[in-house]
Amino acid sequence: MMLTAKFIPAIFLMLYLSSSLRAQTDKPAEGPVSFGITRQLVSAQLSETRYLNIYLPPGYSENDTAKYPVIYLLDGGTDEDFFHIAGLIQFSTFPWVGRLPDCILVGIVNVDRKRDFTFPTTIKSEKDKYPTTGGSEKFIAFLEKELKPWIKDHYRTSGSNMIIGESLGGLLAAEILIRKPWLFNNYIIVSPSLWWDDGSLLKVKMALSSSVPGESTGIYIGTGKEGLAPGPGNHVMEKDAKMLADKIIRVHNNHLRVFTDYLPLENHATVMHQAVYNAFRKLYAKGRMK
Repeated sequence: MMLTAKFIPAIFLMLYLSSSLRAQTDKPAEGPVSFGITRQLVSAQLSETRYLNIYLPPGYSENDTAKYPVIYLLDGGTDEDFFHIAGLIQFSTFPWVGRLPDCILVGIVNVDRKRDFTFPTTIKSEKDKYPTTGGSEKFIAFLEKELKPWIKDHYRTSGSNMIIGESLGGLLAAEILIRKPWLFNNYIIVSPSLWWDDGSLLKVKMALSSSVPGESTGIYIGTGKEGLAPGPGNHVMEKDAKMLADKIIRVHNNHLRVFTDYLPLENHATVMHQAVYNAFRKLYAKGRMK
C-alpha cells in the first residue's frame, strides 16, 4: 500500500516518540562516574607509601588474556595531570581514531616533586631555595626496582613502557634517558628543566652508544614559547631542549627515533596537553607499542 502525504508526518512522529522513550529507558542510574582506581605501594627505596592513579582500558577484564603497554605519568595526581592525560589516551585509543593501542596509565602522585625529580645541585641559590632537592637517584630506583615490577605483577603488561614528564618531571625523564635509557621504550619529555645545576645534565655521557643496539626507542621532546629559564646562567628552555635532542642524535644509534616539537602558541603552563597529544601522533606506528 502506498503512503499518502498526510500519513508521513504521523509516521515520523511515532518514530521520534519511540526513539525518545528508548533513550530515556537506556539512561544509566545516577551515581559517580568511575574513571580509574587509586592503589598504594609501600616503597622501601623512598621509605614512604606512594599512591598511584591507574586508568585501565575499557576492554580490560580479569578474565581475558590480553597484555597491554604501560604509560607512566609523572605528576600523576588527580589535581595534576592524571585526568587530562587519561582523557587523551582514551580518545587516542578510540577505534575511529586509532592513534594508540589500548594501554594502561599509571599516574604517580607526588609527595615532593622537587626532591624526587632533581639530582644534587652545586648551585648555592638552588640549594637555598629548594632545600629538599637531590633525590632523583632514589626515585629512579623506586621506578626500576619497585613500581615497574609491582605493575607487572598486578596487571597484564606487554613489556612496552613509556614515561611522560614535564618541567622538573621532564628533567627526570631526560636523566633516565641519559643514564638508564633501557628502563622505557618511549619517552615524552615536555619543557624539561635542563637549566637545573647550570645545565650539567647536558654534559653527562649517554649510557646508550652507537655500538649498543638496544631496543627501538621513541623520544619526543617538546617545548612551548618559554624563554629564559628560572635558574642561574643564560639558559633558554627551548635552546636547552634542542641541545638535548642534538645530544641524542649525535649518538648515531639507528634504534633511536627522535622527534622535536616547538609549540609557539603555548607557554610553560599550557604546553603539556597539546605536546602529549602531538607526541602520541609522532611516536605511534602500528606494531610499535605492543
